[in-house]
Amino acid sequence: MAYDFDPELASVVALLPAGGLDDVDAARAMIESLVASVGAVDDSALDIEDHRVPGHEGAPDVTVRTYRPRRAGTASPAVLYLHGGGFVTGSVAVEHGGAVALAENLGAVIASVEYRLAPEHPFPAALHDCYAALVWLQRTAGAQGIDPDRIAVYGQSAGGGLAAALALFARDHGGPALCFQFLGIPVLDDRLDSPSMRTFVDTPLWDRSKAHLSWKYYLGEPRPAVVPAYAAPARAADLSGLPPAYVSTMEFDPLRDEGIDYASALLAAGVPTELHSYPGTFHGSSLLTTAAVSRRMQAEQTAVLCRALGLAPPPDAPSDCAAG
Repeated sequence: MAYDFDPELASVVALLPAGGLDDVDAARAMIESLVASVGAVDDSALDIEDHRVPGHEGAPDVTVRTYRPRRAGTASPAVLYLHGGGFVTGSVAVEHGGAVALAENLGAVIASVEYRLAPEHPFPAALHDCYAALVWLQRTAGAQGIDPDRIAVYGQSAGGGLAAALALFARDHGGPALCFQFLGIPVLDDRLDSPSMRTFVDTPLWDRSKAHLSWKYYLGEPRPAVVPAYAAPARAADLSGLPPAYVSTMEFDPLRDEGIDYASALLAAGVPTELHSYPGTFHGSSLLTTAAVSRRMQAEQTAVLCRALGLAPPPDAPSDCAAG
């Protein structure tokens, strides 16, 4: 198909990697190579520490990497950071740069979760790891100088889907209360039946075929007869009582309509929700930071999280937050 991409994005589409998910090891290696090619990230303004966290109900321990800005207050808000990668790729190391940027922009503690990946570890492994990290973060909040009433969850792509699932799981299991859920271009619906999913079969970075394999790996084989909402949050019958949400979608993304539908369902359930769909964009296009629309996304992300976490932007840097 021909897509009316934003001109600044269209000029680089031909240069983007076109690998699939058929070979999981190759997909993981490609992403790690791309990140390595960017070079080291300056994280000198942060105190960074890796923790081993008890797994959920006897599951293996989980690694959580915390990023604490030295300017953060003694009762800092915190963001549980769930990386993307279609449930099968990505890691704390791969998204180190993103976590550093978020910590520096917000002046808040970021806790990035090394959840287990499919297909080696299908659902519910990743969700249980994220829940274990949330429980640990809340229980150790005082010792880490974190305000336990200001813990949000943040995810992009599969991380956004896990963030939505975590909010449901925590609500239903009496878990720690989240103050906010940031769902960036989220993976939410395994049925692959929305208009955008049926239409966008050859879009950059993510398309219907990748989505099909991603869900196949994540749900495992044999596929469950009934897919639970904790795996695919779009299937949830009751969204009431969830934390306020922000949902972003991209115009030419197979995931676009499931994100829009989920935001609408949250609103119908009485959950304060903000939805922003960016024109001329595609899945992952925000990584192309030279484009004006990508910079606008980043500025809005920072502003949204500032408001949610009770952080006021300083007058000399409107896109950043002051430590609270």
